[in-house]
Amino acid sequence: MKDSLRQQLERLALRVQELDALLADPQLSGDRARYRAVAREQAQASSVVALYRSLQQREHDLQQSRELLADPEMAELAKDEATAAQADIEGLQARLQTALLPRDQDDERNVFLEIRAGTGGDESALFAADLARMYLRYAERRGWRCEVMSENASDLGGYKEIVVRIEGDNVYERMKFESGGHRVQRVPVTEAQGRIHTSACTVAVLPEPDEQAELTLNPAELRIDTFRASGAGGQHVNKTDSAIRITHLPTGIVAECQDDRSQHRNKAKAMAVLLARLRDRERDERQRKEASERRNLIGSGDRSDRIRTYNFPQGRLTDHRIGLTLYRLASILDGDLDEVVDALAAARAQQQLEALETGA
Repeated sequence: MKDSLRQQLERLALRVQELDALLADPQLSGDRARYRAVAREQAQASSVVALYRSLQQREHDLQQSRELLADPEMAELAKDEATAAQADIEGLQARLQTALLPRDQDDERNVFLEIRAGTGGDESALFAADLARMYLRYAERRGWRCEVMSENASDLGGYKEIVVRIEGDNVYERMKFESGGHRVQRVPVTEAQGRIHTSACTVAVLPEPDEQAELTLNPAELRIDTFRASGAGGQHVNKTDSAIRITHLPTGIVAECQDDRSQHRNKAKAMAVLLARLRDRERDERQRKEASERRNLIGSGDRSDRIRTYNFPQGRLTDHRIGLTLYRLASILDGDLDEVVDALAAARAQQQLEALETGA
């Protein structure tokens, strides 16, 4: 292990001592949000430091075993112990390198999933519905909870736009690589000649902001409109103006919610979506400033890029960011996404590890 990584681990050990002292301070318990943040950092740092101490112990064991090799009576035992210690050291070093990779502070958050039809007209809207179903099935497989915040249906049963809130364990960590342009190649249901068409949708995965973030919005910068929610008719059709549309005037960003009969609850949900979009805008601006350094980083959030192609005639999915091609499109569209997500996460971890080793 490089000296620079050892120095980083020693600094982390000192940080654990500081965090222990903070958690012992009675004043901190009065600030629940701050206490949770410190406790989370302490738990993560302590686990890494524990690995480092185990590594140091096995390195000490290896040194002692090598010294005993000169003793004929202990040589055989020392050789076995040295072999075991060396294997443990290699394993611990690999685990430490992974543990030191920078974590996205949003990984544990819930998300707002936005899918919008792009080029391709009705076929694009139908593809948007296919993507929505894929993600909803994936969420079901992982035990996450989903709530449709707003939807704009097309004439043929697709979606011009749909926004879904997904809640569960580490949702953003698993979903963040999905932001970008998704392309489909297939024969549309509206195609009489059997020709393959290419259509596209955009997907945005936005981490849900903290509830406290609402306090940072200036009410004077918001325009709130009410309207009657659209519906299929019947006894459940909305007969009052309970749907809410909120516009952030400085940026022109709009969020709406119409799924609840309560205007108050719709307003709260629309505000949450608006905050997520504003936060994502800030994230994009920050990433653009750093684009020269991280242009190739997986999951950069650049939605102008075509990240994935779904080829129906060949039953093929290709993720262009990492050159991954899988010939099991049907199961993936049924929500079996883990192999794709795992490959993207592994590619990003490898890039981060290379940067860590070079001191970048």
